[in-house]
Amino acid sequence: MKDVKDTILNRTSVRRYEREAIPEETMDFIYKAILNTPTSYNGQQFSVIDIDDQALKEELYMLTNQKQLKTCNRLLIFCSDYNKITRLAEKKGFDVPPFTNTMDGVIIGVIDASLAMMSAVIAAEAAGLGSNCVGYLRTVDPAKVAELLHLPKGVFVVCGLALGVPREHPDFKPKQSAEIVFHRNRYAEDEKKLVEDLEKYDEIVKHYNRTRSGSTTENDWCDHILDYYRHAMDYRILDYLKDQGYDVKR
Repeated sequence: MKDVKDTILNRTSVRRYEREAIPEETMDFIYKAILNTPTSYNGQQFSVIDIDDQALKEELYMLTNQKQLKTCNRLLIFCSDYNKITRLAEKKGFDVPPFTNTMDGVIIGVIDASLAMMSAVIAAEAAGLGSNCVGYLRTVDPAKVAELLHLPKGVFVVCGLALGVPREHPDFKPKQSAEIVFHRNRYAEDEKKLVEDLEKYDEIVKHYNRTRSGSTTENDWCDHILDYYRHAMDYRILDYLKDQGYDVKR
């Protein structure tokens, strides 16, 4: 088992895996880490679908064209989940407030599922596994993914997590500096310096993409990320949320 410093500071996203199965005791450790995740109100507004069915993984791969979905040994799908408390409340005769019709309700489920996924990432890394977060499962075809996973009302996909014994050790991607990320007491008093630091980071990313091992590109950080945003403007997530019982009003 890796120590905490090595686990957190040396993590990279792994997309290529060996065929070797993940030991059940390792998966049990990951499960326990997920179960111990801090959540809003201790409401535990999340669920996880653990996929080891190769046919199902390949169906999800066909939707996304993300190879790690079919080559990973286990695929964990982290979901926002208000179905559990709703079912119990109905059994006990309690009225359920329309919390899923509020942005706070949506956000809380996303936060809980995301925290649970990060617990799994750290546990998997500590156990020597590779992992890759796959957000495209949330947006590629939400209705089809919900159908494949038999998601009831009150449940929607937040993110997938591919797990497996790593076949690669990718280069570290450059991250933003502490000066960009951290602010003392209030947000970026010196906005000019912030932009200057961001410009430097943009050039660092461009250099990394030109010189990294494997395939290279001319991508910078800014326009490349904006391109994701442009593509995402076509997503109709609000319509999907309504189909899943999240009729957001405020």
